[in-house]
Amino acid sequence: MKRKLFFVYTGIILAMIFWALSFIWFKMANEHYPPITIVMSRLILSSVLLYIFTKTTGTLQVLQKKDRSAIVLLTLFNPFLYFIGESYGLTYVSSTIGAVIISTIPLFTPFAAHYFLKERLSRMNYLGIFLSFAGVLLILYHPGGWEVSWKGVLFLLFAVFCAIAYTILLTKLSFRYNALSLITWQNALGAFLFIPLFLWIDLPSLPSDIWSWHYFRPILELAVFASSFSFVLFAVGIKVIGAARTNIFSNIIPAFTAIFAFFLLQEPLTFQKGAGILIVIGGLFLSQIRSTFFKRLMNRISGIPYQE
Repeated sequence: MKRKLFFVYTGIILAMIFWALSFIWFKMANEHYPPITIVMSRLILSSVLLYIFTKTTGTLQVLQKKDRSAIVLLTLFNPFLYFIGESYGLTYVSSTIGAVIISTIPLFTPFAAHYFLKERLSRMNYLGIFLSFAGVLLILYHPGGWEVSWKGVLFLLFAVFCAIAYTILLTKLSFRYNALSLITWQNALGAFLFIPLFLWIDLPSLPSDIWSWHYFRPILELAVFASSFSFVLFAVGIKVIGAARTNIFSNIIPAFTAIFAFFLLQEPLTFQKGAGILIVIGGLFLSQIRSTFFKRLMNRISGIPYQE
């Protein structure tokens, strides 16, 4: 069991790394492509890759008739509505502000999970959630303040709502289908939903020489790593450790983004950012501790035997 949890947690962290890089990849792609074109292209590529892999390995499950409406609703929340909110939000605000707003997802998910899924978290878990979010704010705070487009903020808050609703639905479906099947059908249907918007909004204004490898590479990276691997690993995490605890890991996305920006974009990694990263990791650790574990630890330190 411990070995299984080790691989699950490792997979979740990998998913967060890919999603942290997705902020950089999206900004690179957005220099040449409009948001809907980026999202539609990454979903088409992702669904094709996943379909080939699942058919080859025999892991693709056929959707039961009773679950088809739930899959449609799942896809509407994410990727369709979520990506509209996130993509247009990042068009109006910086990736830093976007990371702050998106990082509120794990702050609100436990309350939704408690209400809809009856998941329970300890006080220590909630302390870890708020401490982790405080670390995110420390990483992204600038003394000069932020100039924020409220249009972008509203788009991103809409994405947050969609992500929470998606997590609740995904949790219920993850016990009937494997992660690969869910993400394959989700991305394929999502690409289908974006095609009419692409034909209506983006296609008429696209230049003829836009499909070059240099421009298109960030979209391919988004498709393979952010839209395929990350979602599969995320779905596995939800199935094993629950929606609330899995979503908490998204608080480390801004921390990874700060590190990647230092190495890839030569942005300075200040003492403030370093301290924020340590706080995020500490909060993440607290958020994963179950109350019984914490009681045993404290009682061991104090020398008092633990009683159930």
